[in-house]
Amino acid sequence: MATYVIGDLQGCLDPLQRLLDKVNFDSSEDRLWFVGDLVNRGPDSLGVLRFVRDLGTRAVCVLGNHDLHLVVAAAGFGRMHREDTFQDVLEAPDRDALVEWLRHRPLFHVEGPWALVHAGVLPQWTIEQAAALARETEALLQSDRSDEFLRTMYGNHPDHWDDTLTGWDRARVVVNAMTRLRVCTSAGTMEFRHKGPVSKTPSGFMPWFDVPDRLSRTHTILFGHWSALGFSRSRDYVALDSGCLWGRQLTAWRLEDETAFQIACPARAD
Repeated sequence: MATYVIGDLQGCLDPLQRLLDKVNFDSSEDRLWFVGDLVNRGPDSLGVLRFVRDLGTRAVCVLGNHDLHLVVAAAGFGRMHREDTFQDVLEAPDRDALVEWLRHRPLFHVEGPWALVHAGVLPQWTIEQAAALARETEALLQSDRSDEFLRTMYGNHPDHWDDTLTGWDRARVVVNAMTRLRVCTSAGTMEFRHKGPVSKTPSGFMPWFDVPDRLSRTHTILFGHWSALGFSRSRDYVALDSGCLWGRQLTAWRLEDETAFQIACPARAD
């Protein structure tokens, strides 16, 4: 049995299938972990959702910001963007079942020495605290208060964690860290505009994984979300968004022997 961690798909089903062929994926034995952003901007969000859902217990997928955007849109909140390409999901006969399945995905997954998240972990969170905060926030998303949660989820404030936070502010910080974070200050104040390379990080900020004394270094964190970073690894993290949507590569990381596999992706047609 092998476990493959797959980078951001964003509706790119064909590259996923080609990558799985390359690694000889066996759906009866192997497992797939997805770093989130299954949908949006690419050509086949519906196909990706159906494929991953149908894997059942062979797949673990954490929520990304684009996945949450779909959930919000399906609930009738927020606004669609010109670049959105998940109308196929919204018009599908199994739309409700697919969105309900997506709404029940975790924000954070921990197994052995590994932790899976879409974007990042604030430096003052231990893995145990991050997992507890994720469960707390997931419960809101899956509860009869989910519509209220979705209405208030968007926003950049508060931009840092405080143990005294309550209510929607508390949940918003967790969602923003786990699905939007790229850079922050050493104290954990988040900045959401930067999407470029590390070399152009705004003054006073740094990649979240480089913060000195980050408490989550007890595990290797597997994440995506930052396509400008590309595939990279260090002792305590593996970055897996290698820009498939932008015509670069789709990456799979095999946990058992820490081997990377990549396939080239077609350029995006605008």
